[in-house]
Amino acid sequence: MDESTPLPRRGRGAAENPPNRFEPLHLEEDPEALDEDERRQAPTQLFRDTPRTILARNDSPDIPFRWSLNPYRGCEHGCIYCYARPSHEYLGFSAGLDFETKIVVKPEAPRLLEETFRKRSWEPAVVALSGNTDCYQPIERRLQITRGCLEVFARYRNPVSLITKNSLVLRDLDLLQALAAHDAVHVTLSLTTLRDAVAGVMEPRASRPGRRLFAVEQLAKAGVPVGILIAPLIPGLTDEELPAILEAAAERGAMWAGYMVVRLPGPVEALFEAWLRRSFPDRAAVVLSRLREARGGHPNEARFGHRMRAQGPWKDVLDGLFRAACARHGLNQRTHRLSTAHFRRPGGQLSLF
Repeated sequence: MDESTPLPRRGRGAAENPPNRFEPLHLEEDPEALDEDERRQAPTQLFRDTPRTILARNDSPDIPFRWSLNPYRGCEHGCIYCYARPSHEYLGFSAGLDFETKIVVKPEAPRLLEETFRKRSWEPAVVALSGNTDCYQPIERRLQITRGCLEVFARYRNPVSLITKNSLVLRDLDLLQALAAHDAVHVTLSLTTLRDAVAGVMEPRASRPGRRLFAVEQLAKAGVPVGILIAPLIPGLTDEELPAILEAAAERGAMWAGYMVVRLPGPVEALFEAWLRRSFPDRAAVVLSRLREARGGHPNEARFGHRMRAQGPWKDVLDGLFRAACARHGLNQRTHRLSTAHFRRPGGQLSLF
């Protein structure tokens, strides 16, 4: 490997920090000033955020929720394909290594959430936790911001929808069960592959597939409604696993399943392609060709109303395969609707209904 070629970093998805599109200056690492071990190091740094409000309101036609709460910005999981990477550029960071190593935390999130629920202007509604980066990323084990927020959701019985790649969600089983008793929670585990070797380079600090399936099983046994989302599905790399993933999830008690084809917004396209050629050089040409086919000739589709959708013959075949596998394994046959009927403000009116 040439000395100027970025080396894979230990436990990280990206190997480089591309320039921030919104910043006039960009710092380049001098590879000659560091030995190989130093070049592979990428320690995590934490930055404190002090927002005045904690819920974000969504008006995108592509997103199925109105309110979301993100305790963290940036994500240690390091998933190379993450659509949230460009959001780190708005903070003055890079969408590459910075996204995985410079984590912005919101320790006041539980307090701000409680303030929101105590307001008479709050109309009980489902809140997505999280809509951008994973609320159970590794630093949550120590900071417990997500757990603090769940305590507030449980106290007010406000419905919450969780999605994560981390089996750490099982730590909060007590709170999830309390919410489930009032139809106020469901949990989705994101699964991309059943192969540890692929997951290890694609999602380096997320729980391995077996641990995620274990989380599905334990949640189902505890009476917490749980499903999976195969997201993202990567054509030419992980699409062949779709039937096996659905079967494994159904065997462990998943109620529902969905899938989404990988999106590559902004700088994610170059990061993903560099990772693909580095990690799976024999698959790179096929993956990129199929992605262009699925996105109308381009690696990415950015238009609202279209950005979440794929198209073409490959997608049509995949849709049919997905529907057949779900029917075979009993997925998506039971519905679970979250309820706002049990919302309460402790110490005051017990119910709004």
